[in-house]
Amino acid sequence: MEPVIELRHLEKSFGDNRVLVDINMTVQRGEVISVIGSSGSGKSTMLRCINLLETPSAGEILFHGENIQSPATSLTAYRAKVGMVFQQFNLFGNMTVLANCVKPQMLVLKRSRQEATAVAMEYLRKVGMDAYINARPAQLSGGQKQRVAIARALSMDPEVMLFDEPTSALDPETVDDVLSVMRELAGTGMTMIVVTHEMAFARDVSTRVIFMDRGVIAEEGTPEEIFGAPKEERTREFLSRYLRS
Repeated sequence: MEPVIELRHLEKSFGDNRVLVDINMTVQRGEVISVIGSSGSGKSTMLRCINLLETPSAGEILFHGENIQSPATSLTAYRAKVGMVFQQFNLFGNMTVLANCVKPQMLVLKRSRQEATAVAMEYLRKVGMDAYINARPAQLSGGQKQRVAIARALSMDPEVMLFDEPTSALDPETVDDVLSVMRELAGTGMTMIVVTHEMAFARDVSTRVIFMDRGVIAEEGTPEEIFGAPKEERTREFLSRYLRS
C-alpha cells in the first residue's frame, strides 16, 4: 500500500542549529499518529515542514508518491488536501465564524457560495459551533475558536489533518471539548498527525506514537509499546516525568 505521506531523510536547520536530523516516516491512510516529546525536540518543526510552512534544508516529502517540492506541485491545492490546525487558531478576526469556513472554499476549491455554505454548516454542526455562525472570533472562547478552526480545515475536504499542539493555548475546561472533536474525527477514519502533550489522547486514540528527542525520531511504536514497554531510556525518562506530573 502506498503511503499517503512519506518523509525521506528530512533535515531542517536554522543557521547552525540542526532542528531535524534525518527524519524518515511513512503515514498510511487512516492512521492516527501522535508525536510526543519535550519542547524543542523538533515536533512542530517537522509538522510545519510537512505543510511547507518551513522549507526543509534537505530530504524529500512525498504525497501519494509525488515530491511536494517539485515545481509542478500546486502548494495551494496540496494544503487543501493536507489541512492544518494551529496552536493559535489563525482565524480571520474581521470575518464571522461562517465566513471563516466559507471563504477558503470559494477561493481555493472554487465552490459557489451556496455549496460552500452548506459544507461549512455541516462541519460547524459536527463540532458544535453552528449556533455561533454570526459571531466573530473575538467573541469566542479559545476552545470555541479551535473548534471553528477544525471545521474550517474539514470544509476543504482534506485527506490528512495536521494538528500542532491544538490544546496548548486552551483553558483546562475547554481542552476536553476539542479533544472530543478530535476523537470523533479519528473514529471516522481521517488520517491524522497530532503533535501533542495530551498523553491520554496519544495513548487512547493513536494507532502509532512517535517520540522525538533532540531532532530525531528516538522511538516509535503502538501506544501499548510506547506507554507500556518503551525500549529507549530517553523515552522512559520523558514518560516518567509525564506520569509524575
